[in-house]
Amino acid sequence: MHDVTTLKTQLQTNTLHLALLTVATGGIYPLLWLYKNQSTVFSVTGNTFSSASFIIWIAVCTGLSRVLPGLSSPDEYGYNAAGETLTILAGLLTLGGSVLYIIWAFKARTALQHYALQTFRFELKMNVFYTLVFNVYYVVYCINALPEALAKHTIIYGQTTMPESTSGTDNITKGE
Repeated sequence: MHDVTTLKTQLQTNTLHLALLTVATGGIYPLLWLYKNQSTVFSVTGNTFSSASFIIWIAVCTGLSRVLPGLSSPDEYGYNAAGETLTILAGLLTLGGSVLYIIWAFKARTALQHYALQTFRFELKMNVFYTLVFNVYYVVYCINALPEALAKHTIIYGQTTMPESTSGTDNITKGE
């Protein structure tokens, strides 16, 4: 049986650090993080929702989308059809890479929710909009927030016993 902090401690990824490293590396770090840590997520959750080749395809789309616009030299005398074609192709590859990131995030979302439900018997609520917009960052945030979400669930739905005195007037002394 896993502890609720197992996934968080094995990944050791702060969401802010992930975002800052993304800026510092020009957007490459989430790919490295996915390639390195995806197997950890698989082993802890017990759900293989993606493959290494899926991450490689994200990297191919991202890499080519950044390289292709630089391959065409601007025409000093007018219209450059090859440059425009490469720019359009780069835009399509950027869109494709973004869609692949989103697909990965929704698969990870489903795996995390299943893991929380099967292992800890609580429903991990993950916002669909945040998953769509922030994809990998939101998944990492939810992994880090898993212990707090379980604690909140335990407080709200747990089997804690109430004190003997349930009314607030029992503790008031008369005459004061």
